[in-house]
Amino acid sequence: MQPLRLLLVDDHALFREGLTALLSYQDDFTVVGEAEDAETALAQAHALEPDIVLMDIELPGEDGVTATRRLKMEIPAVTVVMLTVRDDSRTLFEAIKAGAQGYLVKNVRSRELLDQLRGLARGEAAISRRMAARILEEIRDQTESLGPEEELTAREMEVLELVATRLSNAEIAERLVISEHTVKNHMKSILSKLHLRNRHQAAAYSVARGWLPRPERRG
Repeated sequence: MQPLRLLLVDDHALFREGLTALLSYQDDFTVVGEAEDAETALAQAHALEPDIVLMDIELPGEDGVTATRRLKMEIPAVTVVMLTVRDDSRTLFEAIKAGAQGYLVKNVRSRELLDQLRGLARGEAAISRRMAARILEEIRDQTESLGPEEELTAREMEVLELVATRLSNAEIAERLVISEHTVKNHMKSILSKLHLRNRHQAAAYSVARGWLPRPERRG
């Protein structure tokens, strides 16, 4: 498997150097470029085509959330993980709405950072336990007011539970003996009824409802 190609975007050279040093010891990652502001980041992303962009939120000039929104519009396939010194909920949800697939606080331990980045390759969101808890609280607030007409059907519940186990649409279709097109239609209905945006949030909702155990804390 080819190593994941990373672009580091942060206005502090020392922080970028530290990340580069950490990642240089990992066979499954390679840093292909660095940028200290939004404009350079977009130019580098177009030129280098990285798999993952680690984007600082507080950049000089245009902030990281706005830069992420532009980047996802221009290069939808790129994965963006926000890096921040603050873990406030408002910025978290702004980043998610902008298209970020991850949100990590800069004081995260190196082992957890690497685990989160590797999880991206498996289709997981790179979000700390504290941030994940806040997302779940927000989802609970949105779904507690659902009326009977918005409840999921038995089949949609089956699909959602399988999504939570990280099966692909094709794997879900095979498991339930239905077409992949039907699975996609069920997913569209599920996200609409639960007011969610994507499969990651659907999986988080399943954890919140107790269909999957919460991740165990590492020692």
